Amino acid sequence: MTLTEAQQHEKHYDEIFEALKKEPFANFLGMELVELKAGYAKVTLSPTLHMLNTHGTVHGGIIFSLADYAFAAASNSYGTTAVGVTNTIHYMSAGLAEHQLTAIAEEVKKTRRLAWYRINVWSNEELCATMEAMVYRKNENFIQ
Repeated sequence: MTLTEAQQHEKHYDEIFEALKKEPFANFLGMELVELKAGYAKVTLSPTLHMLNTHGTVHGGIIFSLADYAFAAASNSYGTTAVGVTNTIHYMSAGLAEHQLTAIAEEVKKTRRLAWYRINVWSNEELCATMEAMVYRKNENFIQ
């Protein structure tokens, strides 16, 4: 019997979560995967001094990386390998050094080969960036 992707997510949740939680670059930056559902991910980051720009606010590259990690976790949440194809980010306000950053990625639509996501990044309670992104969905699973 072949599992649906939702069933695969449920059956292999712990293995999927642990694999995505071990993302090397996200860990290097101190990002934390705090919530994972089918097509959904929430990640957080407490900025450090080396993540700030000349103006003392969080560097745009850090905000982008946080959004991208949430996107990767959400799009791979079924255990099926998904790779980014395109994304567009809009910066709306500064991420403040003393605020925790939170990125939430939500699936908008998924087909057999492509999936689309909307990612919002918050600096405490203020929306500081929004990203739209698409993945290509491969014919392979990264879990067994």
